[in-house]
Amino acid sequence: MTRQANVISPDLIPAALYPTINALCATSIEVAAIIARAGLGQSLAAQVGENSDGDGQKALDVLADDMFEAALRGGDVRWYASEEQEDALLTSESGKYALAIDPLDGSSNIDVNVSIGTIFSIFEAKEGAEESFLRKASEQICGGYILYGPATCLVVTFGDGTQQYVLDPTKGEFVLVEKAMSVPETSKEFAINASNYRHWTTPVRTYIDNCLAGKDGPRGMDFNMRWVGSLVAETHRILTRGGIFLYPGDARPGYENGRLRMVYECAPIAFIIEQAKGHATDGETPILDRQAETLHGRIPLVFGSAHKVQRVADHHDLSE
Repeated sequence: MTRQANVISPDLIPAALYPTINALCATSIEVAAIIARAGLGQSLAAQVGENSDGDGQKALDVLADDMFEAALRGGDVRWYASEEQEDALLTSESGKYALAIDPLDGSSNIDVNVSIGTIFSIFEAKEGAEESFLRKASEQICGGYILYGPATCLVVTFGDGTQQYVLDPTKGEFVLVEKAMSVPETSKEFAINASNYRHWTTPVRTYIDNCLAGKDGPRGMDFNMRWVGSLVAETHRILTRGGIFLYPGDARPGYENGRLRMVYECAPIAFIIEQAKGHATDGETPILDRQAETLHGRIPLVFGSAHKVQRVADHHDLSE
């Protein structure tokens, strides 16, 4: 790994992890610059292939993956697992960490100029790739995301609260703006793709029906629905304003476990949310108590304000 100039303060970052976090941040500055110029040349939203799971790959998906892998190769990351690659890569024989990454989350929003991001998870590396990643999410030592929006932000946890940094583009540095983010306990917002209503299980349908009933229903208040189609954007809104996000499993073939990946999407987001006093489950069981069976394995995800997530779990208990 080429030595990077420091682009983020080391004060609240564990010293052993600092080179890896700094490399991710330095690369994200380059990615943000490419996104900012996206409308001036070849479309970064053009589909260039499919990943191993059959999802379409956009040009920026592949480019971002190449950039992050190159930035981390030869450093402290032994195993590099990406949504864009079928197998984990050995990037450093002497590395002590296993890093899983979704290099460009929400890439379907590239050409409409909506916030997108990078999601990452870090474990202590083991000898092999499978045992490094296929383990309980509670064993993560770091989870984070980088949001590319009106501002470029890093939100990260090392297991002692959730921190937020914002990129100062005039200096090319990430500046700490919150030492301990906290998911607001009250909110009138929920996020779910309502077009799939007919496929949902009874507990999920009941929860949403109660929200839609508004002040005349059992919740006694009116709600607003949100759906961006970018997990990072949804997470950032909930960290900022509260509410709940649901991507449940449903009755469609291939959607029994939702569509989000455990290792590099659900696990790090759950770690971030739990460290910000929120809650994250698969609808019933805490995500941090779960582990993936395969590198690209999927799992339902419900997260947000703790009491709202618990209410969804209660509906599952009542249904049973």
